[in-house]
Amino acid sequence: MIVRTTAEITDTERDITSEDGNWRSKRIILGGDKVGFSFHETTIKAGSVNEFHYANHVEAVWLVEGTGKLTDLDNDKVYELGPGSMYLLNGHERHRVEPETEMRMLCVFNPPVTGREVHDENGVYPLIEVPA
Repeated sequence: MIVRTTAEITDTERDITSEDGNWRSKRIILGGDKVGFSFHETTIKAGSVNEFHYANHVEAVWLVEGTGKLTDLDNDKVYELGPGSMYLLNGHERHRVEPETEMRMLCVFNPPVTGREVHDENGVYPLIEVPA
C-alpha cells in the first residue's frame, strides 16, 4: 500500500514547475511505484497559454477547480472547461489549455511518467521506461 499527501511531496523532486512558470505538477504516483500509471495534481496559471502533445502517453484529466478552455489542435474544436469537466487524450491529440482562472486538475498518465521527463519543443514527453 502507498499513502502519500501532496504536502509531503511539495518542494521535492516530485514537485515540478514548468520553465515558464505557467504550470506546476505534483507527481503523487510515478513509474517507479510500479502500478502501471502515474497520478498528478497539476495547477495552471490563469491567463496562460499552454500547448501540449503527449505522443507517447494517454492522459486523463479531471478539472476540480477553475475555468478555461481546451482546444484540440488537430481539428480546432474548442471545449469550455469547469469543475467536474474531464478530458481524455486517447488519440494523442495536440492540445492547448487556456485557463480563465487558475485551474487545478487531477491527471493520470499511461504509460506512467518517471518524473524525469521534460517537454520537448513540441510539448511532447519522451517515453522513459522504468526497469522491471
